[in-house]
Amino acid sequence: MQRISIKPRNNWQKAVENLGFGFHTTNIPYWNESAYYEFTEAEILKIEKVTNDLWEMCLQAVQHVIDNNLYSKFAIPDKFIPLIEKSWNDDWASIYGRFDLGMDELGNIKLLEFNADTPTSLFEAAVVQWFWLQDFDKAKDQFNSIHEKLIAYWAYLKQYLYSDKLYFTCNKESLEDLTTVEYMRDCAIQGKMETDLIYIDDIGWDSESNKFVDMDEKPIRQLFKLYPYEWLINEEFGDNILTETEHMFWIEPPWRMILSNKAILAVMYELFPDHPNILPCYYEKPFSMKNYVRKPILSREGSNIQVVKNGTVIEETVGEYGEEGFVYQELFEIPKFAGKTPVLGSWVVGQEAAGMGIRESDSTITGNTSCFVPHYFS
Repeated sequence: MQRISIKPRNNWQKAVENLGFGFHTTNIPYWNESAYYEFTEAEILKIEKVTNDLWEMCLQAVQHVIDNNLYSKFAIPDKFIPLIEKSWNDDWASIYGRFDLGMDELGNIKLLEFNADTPTSLFEAAVVQWFWLQDFDKAKDQFNSIHEKLIAYWAYLKQYLYSDKLYFTCNKESLEDLTTVEYMRDCAIQGKMETDLIYIDDIGWDSESNKFVDMDEKPIRQLFKLYPYEWLINEEFGDNILTETEHMFWIEPPWRMILSNKAILAVMYELFPDHPNILPCYYEKPFSMKNYVRKPILSREGSNIQVVKNGTVIEETVGEYGEEGFVYQELFEIPKFAGKTPVLGSWVVGQEAAGMGIRESDSTITGNTSCFVPHYFS
């Protein structure tokens, strides 16, 4: 794995905007093509295998949580447990997720966390970096079959969903969320599904029929949401998820409330304490633990994370998370490249590894100012 500096394409902003990538720059460029990461084929094959192995372990961990009634560790309200278990036992449609992985100089790969409910950087991983590679060197290859797998899996899932319209929703204030949702919707359309976009604020509730409805009062029976469950269930209409009288599919399904919660990292360490890709992680910090990362079980964009080395806090972020509790994960030091810390975002689509995107930051913690950098392998 190497980081190689290059000159960006002339007028690269227009090139990515032509793809529909409108949030490439905020106060700093989020999309950064002044460098790329090069991997060997052996490294890519290893990342792919690790991703598939971790996905199987995640499924085992969800079953363990359900079998042993560990919901209190996840701060999940009791009233939502039956819905979680129904969506798990009935195998509701589930599309995708992103593992955040760290890799050291020796090629050791460790799971940092799993983004299982509303993973972002999908469009830039699936599309934007692929078109960058076509301009840079189309003879090279990239760990990236995300787009093809998304289309194929939507087509496969069609037989398990209702024949009527599949709705897609997100928060109307976020261009990033809208871009991701519209990209996912486009993949579903290519998978021959009838779709519509509705913002989360525009979803209504018909109290007579006990159904969610669109702005034309038509029932919504299946919904892909880019909106976190921990927000959704605490909304004014959150309990209506439980009183909806006709079976409604939520994608991602409610059982992802378990997998998107960082308490799952402690469960996975309990289940697989000797696995080479799992870091020690605990609900309570052991007295002897001196090098660790304290993570809120519910948090986003690197908020409220504390990095401790030799018992001293060396890095910390602020935010509004942590009320529900924390986990304490052993510190895994990722080598820096040109002062940047890269995190490998390895995607699962349709139950299998599908590709990778890389985000890098000046600090140890990957946050909302981290940049997306393309890659290829030789």
